[in-house]
Amino acid sequence: MVSAPLPWLNGPLQQALRQRSHALLIHGPAGVGQYEFGFELARALLCEATGEGVQRPCGRCTACHLMDTHGHPDFRLLLPEALREPLGWPDEEGRKKDAKPSKWIRIEEVRQAIDWTHQSLSRGVAKVLLIHPATAMQEASANALLKTLEEPAPQVRLLLTTTDPELLLPTIRSRCQRLALPLPTREAALAWLQERGIAQPAVLLDAAGGRPLEAQALASEGIDADSWSALPQRLRQGDAGAVAQWPLPRLLETLLKLCHDLMAVAAGGAPRYFPAEALPPGAALPALAAWSRELTQLSRHDEHPWNAPLLAESLVAQAAALWPGKPASAGRGRLTTLGR
Repeated sequence: MVSAPLPWLNGPLQQALRQRSHALLIHGPAGVGQYEFGFELARALLCEATGEGVQRPCGRCTACHLMDTHGHPDFRLLLPEALREPLGWPDEEGRKKDAKPSKWIRIEEVRQAIDWTHQSLSRGVAKVLLIHPATAMQEASANALLKTLEEPAPQVRLLLTTTDPELLLPTIRSRCQRLALPLPTREAALAWLQERGIAQPAVLLDAAGGRPLEAQALASEGIDADSWSALPQRLRQGDAGAVAQWPLPRLLETLLKLCHDLMAVAAGGAPRYFPAEALPPGAALPALAAWSRELTQLSRHDEHPWNAPLLAESLVAQAAALWPGKPASAGRGRLTTLGR
């Protein structure tokens, strides 16, 4: 059996190796391991182990070692600058250290990768181009890839990842065979998190919506089960220190989760992200609905150059005002001016 770096990807990896499609669109929920799957599939496709019944990737051949050190000449990765460091890839040469890393895959990078696919094989097995995530290609970049997707050079395999295929151009989708990556079972996800020393993994797994890699990311950011469970009460008390160091996207995502759970409880349902006992009662459903709309609107502009500390304080004040007896936030209704 082929061994994937994430145990719940074993089945999909074997399926992909059987398909032998020249262009594969790998999709599934965020936090399930699209990048890890794409990289491990590339390792398997480039593995040089031989013999009947051999497992690929073998982890022992020269090709596997080259992949592990990010030095295989027949593997190329297209990745936004903003994801290079988190995924363990060095910054590209020429990027200014003080420049904000781009969230996009530039058309020049796509064209260079296309030229690379037409060059001769270095090790005689295959060439693999991994694009993660494919939604980081803007329309011009995606259109530049169409001909290569339709008529790739011999022995070239193209792997594209996404959390939602519908966000890609129809012309991209139609040229790829799809492979869905499901969420792992709760038991498998909890076992994996426990193996990594994460205490009370069930709390963080719920906080991440059942996505184990996202739960691991929360833990790596210093958000443990106790601090997550204490967060609703601290926000009710207007304690901005609870989230003072959080990046704005993480803060907005968390407040939307809290709002969802408070609305669910107010409507007689069960929370999804926070323990039920951690949610202070009494928040009114109409106020929660209005807050949800405001948070959703703000989350669409999280790249705006906000004054992050002031915005965080305003958001915490809004949260505190949801419960009876709490004064309305002085900053409410002025969110669009705080960063200017």
